[in-house]
Amino acid sequence: MMSPRRTIAIVAFIVAMASLPIAQDLRVGDVSFANSGSPAAQASFLYGLAQLHNFEYDDAARAFRSAQQIDPDFAMAYWGEAMTKNHPVWMEQDLGGARRVLDRLGASREARIAKGRTERERVYLSAVETLYGAGDKIARDGAYLDAMRRVHDTYPDDVDAAAFYGLALLGSAHQGRDEVIYMRAAAVLEEAFAAHPSHPGLAHYLIHSYDDPAHASRGLPAARRYSTIAPAAPHALHMTSHIYLAAGMWADVVAANERAMSVAASRAEAAGRRAPACGHANMWLMYGYLQIDRPRDARRILDACRAQAAGVNGLVLRAPEEDPLDPDNIPAASYIQMWSRYLIDTGEWTGNLAADDLPLGDLIGAKITRAYVRGLAAAARHEPARLDTALSEVRSLRRQLPAASQAARYVTRGAVLDAQLVALQTIDRGRADEAVAGLNKAAGDENAMPMEFGPPFVDKPTHELLGDVLLMLNRPGEAAAAYRAALEHAPQRAWATRGLADATRRQEQN
Repeated sequence: MMSPRRTIAIVAFIVAMASLPIAQDLRVGDVSFANSGSPAAQASFLYGLAQLHNFEYDDAARAFRSAQQIDPDFAMAYWGEAMTKNHPVWMEQDLGGARRVLDRLGASREARIAKGRTERERVYLSAVETLYGAGDKIARDGAYLDAMRRVHDTYPDDVDAAAFYGLALLGSAHQGRDEVIYMRAAAVLEEAFAAHPSHPGLAHYLIHSYDDPAHASRGLPAARRYSTIAPAAPHALHMTSHIYLAAGMWADVVAANERAMSVAASRAEAAGRRAPACGHANMWLMYGYLQIDRPRDARRILDACRAQAAGVNGLVLRAPEEDPLDPDNIPAASYIQMWSRYLIDTGEWTGNLAADDLPLGDLIGAKITRAYVRGLAAAARHEPARLDTALSEVRSLRRQLPAASQAARYVTRGAVLDAQLVALQTIDRGRADEAVAGLNKAAGDENAMPMEFGPPFVDKPTHELLGDVLLMLNRPGEAAAAYRAALEHAPQRAWATRGLADATRRQEQN
């Protein structure tokens, strides 16, 4: 049963937050964090903490700054704002921005830590100093993980220590999903979630721990719960679809992202902004529509994103620290990712859409995707010269990919896309067995990559393409095996599901 003191604190939080222009709806999660800030600053601080856990970073930062204005000596409000500059699962970090926040608290690490009025506050402040201290990001993330492990060990009943320790574990998987690391995070989070089932961070980070096909069933309780914990946080509503997509639950994917975009639109309108037409949740919503055979709805989202991407800010990053290869961050790149998925999943290769030539500036990742899709279109239309041109463009662009370790997955993806186009080129030249062998190798390379959450990282999964090719070659038994392999990595994906049904029917007829 909730204690009277806790109940009074939550009521005070809601009443106080009603006067703040941060959000229209305050249902962003149940948090409680003992601190030495003034009573007047608690509402802003707790709202910021909940939104930090929800990855609503801009909203959280505004709330923490509000707490600072109310109580300029509230050290943990500066800690909170600095934490909004680190996006662990996305492997993004605004180091300069975080250090500028901390500089407002004090002139040195020692001076800032000393402003914590309890030992617990000082260990949290020490941890954030480590996160933004010396060394490269990988070294700092490792040191921060060690720091949060110590905080969790020292304060085992501190729910936020458990949440941030679990998140730090997830943020240490720099080479992509690492099952050992992710299951360690899940173990920490599950234990805390049993005692704190309304905490937004625990539900959120559990979803990230389990959002792959092999573990999605374990994440269903957290996904179902999270939508009720933070119904006013668009990212929280979207996050539930990480589990639904990994499990192939397409109606749930669509419903979750429709709710997320509705709340995002309402919040944007209340703030005097236009609702986003591109970006993460819209991309997932469009993909979900394609899987349940609603191409008109998918096209509506695609066209709206193109209108945004064609605007003056279509090539602008949201923030300088964000990955320029990630299509979530840039409207033009987001559009190309949507465009790719729409064409691949509808097979509309002969219309005007396939010839779209939106300016892409120096967006190498988006340019590779577009050249690759042009190659698929050329193969579908039996235009070998255009296929050759598309393959040459993919190869030229691949040489421009950055060599940084965080770009390694894009480098591998580029090699797989290249191999797919080579196989299609080889089939056109009458060497079917060679093409099949090439696709089998590319499928192995794709499957060796760490599993990415969300729609397939390789836009046309190689096993699925192999199934298409084998059907075309009238080898339905092998095609069925290829489609089954594709569905292991993308459960219930519509194209592979239809392909498997077709291959099975042909087998029975033979």
